[in-house]
Amino acid sequence: MSINDSSKLQKRLGVKFKDDSLLKQAMVHRSYLNEHPDFKIGHNERLEFLGDAVLEIVVTEFLYLNFPETPEGDLTNWRASLVNAKMLYEIAKELGIEEFLYLSKGESRDKNKKSRQFILANAIEAIIGAMYLDQGISIAKKFILARVVSKLDDILKNQSYLDPKSHFQEKAQEVRGVTPHYQILNEEGPDHAKVFTVGLYLGEEQVAIGQGSSKQEAQVAAAAKGIKKMGW
Repeated sequence: MSINDSSKLQKRLGVKFKDDSLLKQAMVHRSYLNEHPDFKIGHNERLEFLGDAVLEIVVTEFLYLNFPETPEGDLTNWRASLVNAKMLYEIAKELGIEEFLYLSKGESRDKNKKSRQFILANAIEAIIGAMYLDQGISIAKKFILARVVSKLDDILKNQSYLDPKSHFQEKAQEVRGVTPHYQILNEEGPDHAKVFTVGLYLGEEQVAIGQGSSKQEAQVAAAAKGIKKMGW
């Protein structure tokens, strides 16, 4: 990332980094290092790990303090809707993060792949991790409140926090008196582009099968199919 690119990205984020190598690392996907083994900065997965935790605690604190009468189950669903890969991908698109990514030639060509959405979502978490290390919790929190928590009103208005897994579970318990469970049926592909196949079951009955780039995504896909099949 050139000095101009770094300044451009920092401007979009609204944060001036002391050590812009942290921001640069947040943009490095593992696939890039496979083609550039001498690249001096590592990939972004450790920053992503840190940013995920920072994001979770900031969102959790906000919900806890601002909705004192709301049950834990609802707060959990709201939080999941705010921090999931789909939401983070949308935020990455708003910020135009993709142009700053360091990707392998193969990943660069596959712009429409589902894996690209996860790469961008993970980059947002890595950016949050970089902000936390460089600026501390207050600046990271300011960014999360402005970019992530600001989406809460739309989520509540559209009731998009009622994710397929929660909906299917509620209906299964209500109608059948059974809690559904999921089983991984297959896992294939390289680490950075895995495809998971998951079965959704009510007892021994297989209700639906879903696929996704993560176990969670595959479970959600299976639950959505299950809702349609059962007419719930």
